Order: sequence, then structure tokens, then C-alpha cells
Amino acid sequence: MTFEDLKLTRQFLNAIEDWGFEQPTEIQIKAIPPIRSGQDLIGIAQTGTGKTAAFLLPILHLLKYAQGTQPRCLILVPTKELVMQIVSHAEHLSKYTDLRVIGLYGGIGPKAQAQEMEKGKDIIVATPGRFMEIYFKGVIDCKKIKHLVLDEADRMMDMGFMHQLRKIFEIIPNKRQNLLFSATFPERVEHLAEEFLLWPTRVEVSPQATPVETVEQFLYRVPNFRTKIDLLVHLLETDESMERVIVFTRTKDYAENISKYLDRKELGEVRVIHSNKGQNSRINAMADFRAGDVRILVSTDVSARGIDIPEVSHVINFSIPRDSFDYVHRIGRTGRAFRAGTAISFADHTESYYIRKIEDVTKQLIPVLELPESLFIHPTPKSEKQDQAREIDKQKHREDPNYKGAFHEKKYKLKGEKKVSRSTSNRKQNK
Repeated sequence: MTFEDLKLTRQFLNAIEDWGFEQPTEIQIKAIPPIRSGQDLIGIAQTGTGKTAAFLLPILHLLKYAQGTQPRCLILVPTKELVMQIVSHAEHLSKYTDLRVIGLYGGIGPKAQAQEMEKGKDIIVATPGRFMEIYFKGVIDCKKIKHLVLDEADRMMDMGFMHQLRKIFEIIPNKRQNLLFSATFPERVEHLAEEFLLWPTRVEVSPQATPVETVEQFLYRVPNFRTKIDLLVHLLETDESMERVIVFTRTKDYAENISKYLDRKELGEVRVIHSNKGQNSRINAMADFRAGDVRILVSTDVSARGIDIPEVSHVINFSIPRDSFDYVHRIGRTGRAFRAGTAISFADHTESYYIRKIEDVTKQLIPVLELPESLFIHPTPKSEKQDQAREIDKQKHREDPNYKGAFHEKKYKLKGEKKVSRSTSNRKQNK
């Protein structure tokens, strides 16, 4: 099937052709016709399969051209990175029309965004919090909104947006088209869908939480942080196919330390993004990475769903995410738009627990690779061993709430020994 078979008008076909896309993806083939006909829809598809264009193209087709000053479509997403990504897509796809798009997100002052809204917009792409902030300034008239899209709905539930979403549902017209898109469909999202969708068409192009087929996955079992760092450097030095790499870490401190270390090693340009980085810093880092001026982007999960760069060759999970669905979203940053990609995970013995959870969710076993012979295995420092022991205790307690933990048993044993020694010394004194 071609995009012409989906009965899109010539303006959008020309924009698609300019962008270099020749054939629609499966989610686009299944979602565009019912959306064009005005149906409510739930779309479940792996990340990187063209979900954004699957709802943008039919909505742009329905809106046709700029009209009045009041917005007619509202797209809600969980992060500002996703706002910017969708705005960019909408601008590309509507380049041969006069449709007006605005992104509303935090990190910058609301005044400029409010002033821009007063000029008149057809489509608002926003995070829920910033949308409500601008709305309360009295510059958004919601009466004409006919299309509501929730993208990455599962992430919005994880980030606690339900309260804000309900407020937004109250201020926009009840008579509207509702679209919900997500890579996963957990129970919380199902309840959300039941609350605001009316007899929706459900489109699922793959089982939930299934990684993209074009992504090869591998796993290294690595004992500690220092050895992980050396393995990362080894791979970047020896593997020429690592042209554009995203390194995901679990914490901001890890991200900062890793980026500084890699920068000192001079393995190519390095940038880091996390929630403590300023808005301009993050935008510039993403722009440089997209342009190919940066080889390595180190990131926390804050940006896992806002990176849409087809040329990403590798994703490195320096630390394993605690949520299995976050793993799917991370590795979905590569293998996009039918390209091949590689995802490599580093797991110490405490992270094997999360690897098993990921394999259960994805229904796939991740092949384990042998560590390079030349790699020096550093001894694990005492402090890191203690952290690992605490993490294993947490895992065991999660599986068995009655489990008291090795630290608890050790502490109890020591208390008992102290009591015995004290009573022994008392007897000696009495004698």
C-alpha cells in the first residue's frame, strides 16, 4: 500500500515525499482510515513504527487549512521533548498548508507562549501542566476543539497526570474525537480509555511491549560500575559501526560522570541530557546529535520517549531500567523507520532480576555475550557491594513480603551476641 491509497490530499503527499517516506507503516495503514472517518481510536504499536504520523496525517487532513483564532486540535504528551518532536513532525507534514501549530511546555517562561497563542493557532501540542497554566491566563478558548489526542498514555499515567487530564476533559467540548496512542496498554491506561473514549476502534499492530523487530538485542553480564565504564570505552573504540550512540543511565549523577569520562577519552563528541539540564542545553544537545555532529548522547529515561532520530545506530543500557516498559522505549530509539539497530545492555548480578522481568514482558530471551578477553575485571568496591546487597534484599522482599533481609538477620544476630556477652560479663562480676 502507498500513501496515495490512504486517500490523503496532494499537499500532504508532497510533504511526505519531501520527507523521504515512500510507504506507510502498519500502524499508519490501520489507523489513518478510521481517524479520517471521525472514529475514536486506541492505537497500540511499538515505539519507532510511525505512531506520530498515524494520528497527525488524518488530523491535518480533517483540519485542511487555518481557520479563526481558536484551536481545533489538542495533543497532550508527557514530556517537553515529545512536544518538540510532534511539533516538528506537524510542521513538516503541513508545510504546503497554512495550518498553525504551537508547542506548550515547561522549562521556559509562559509569557511568550501565551503571547504566541493570542495570534491564533489550529493545533496545540502540550504537556498537561503547561496547557492548564496557559489556559488559566485566559488566552486559550477551548470551545472549538474537535480532536483530542493522548500520546504515550502509559507514560502519562506513570508520571501522575490523571488529575490534570480530568481537569482538561472538563474544559474542552464533550463532542469531540478522542485518540489514545501508546506502546503499552497496562490496566491504568485501560481505565483511562474507558473513562474518556466512546466505542473506540482498537488498532494493535503488535503484542504489547514487543521490541521493534529491526533491533538486535544483546546482554553483557558485568560485575560493577568501573568494569561497565571500561567495557563501554572498549566497544566505542573497537566497533566502527557505533556511529551514533545513545547511552541510557538510571540516574543524573551516572549520566554526568559517564559523559565527562567519555569526553576525556576523546571518542567523539559527547553530550548529556537529563532533567537538571536547562531547556536550551537539552534542545541544542538534541539538535547536534540529530545533525550528526555528536557521536554519543548520554541520557536518563526523561528523554527515552522524545528522541526520534532514525540514524541512531546503537542504544547502550548502561544500567537496566526498573520498569520493563522503559526498556522497550529505550531500545526503540534505534531501529526506527525500518532501519536496523542494536541494543546492548550491561547488567551486574543485582540487575539480573530486572532482565528476567524484561524477558517475561517482551517474551524474548536476550542473547548473552562473553566479555572481551582484553577487558580487565575490576574488583567491586566495598560501598558498591553494600549497595548491591541492599538491592538484592529489596528484590527478595518484593517477591516475598515476609522476607526480613540479610541486613536484618545480621543486625539481629549481632544484638543477640551483645546480649550474651553482657550477661556473661555480669555473671563474672557476681562471682
